[in-house]
Amino acid sequence: MYEMKMTIAIAAIALAGITGTAAAGSKSTPLNITATVAATCDISTTPLAFGSYDPTAATATNGNGTVTLTCVKGSLPVVSIDLGANAVAAVRNMKGVGTDVLSYELYQPANNAVGTSCAGTENVVWGDGTNGSLFNATAATDTLARSYNICGRIASGQNVAADSYSDTVTAKVDF
Repeated sequence: MYEMKMTIAIAAIALAGITGTAAAGSKSTPLNITATVAATCDISTTPLAFGSYDPTAATATNGNGTVTLTCVKGSLPVVSIDLGANAVAAVRNMKGVGTDVLSYELYQPANNAVGTSCAGTENVVWGDGTNGSLFNATAATDTLARSYNICGRIASGQNVAADSYSDTVTAKVDF
């Protein structure tokens, strides 16, 4: 009986060795996890079409386009618009097929709230910082697209020939 108890005890010890852990000890260390989100914005525009301009009319012709920004939350976008492809000195011009140019100007809306309408009375020229002011858009509170109006005006009484006039400006966002 003693041998049987001894055999059972040896078997129990052997079985414990098979199912137990073989490690002599353990250690742990933290694993740091990081990510960086950079301020960034995407920019797009919709065309500004003045429609028909009548050189004999006593009033200016107004039009508006938009600049749309999609920015990372917390970005502080500043939008500039250059003078365009046909500027002379600091005057924006649309050019036709002939030699005449049709002068126009781009203005910032009355405030920087999203979607502020153009009233036709705006007076802050939307420029590139050297010619006109930069537009400080509202800080991004989320990643949804936000649109701002670009208010355009062609002064009355320009002596130009019947033609189709156009220009291209570049809108840029810094963030």
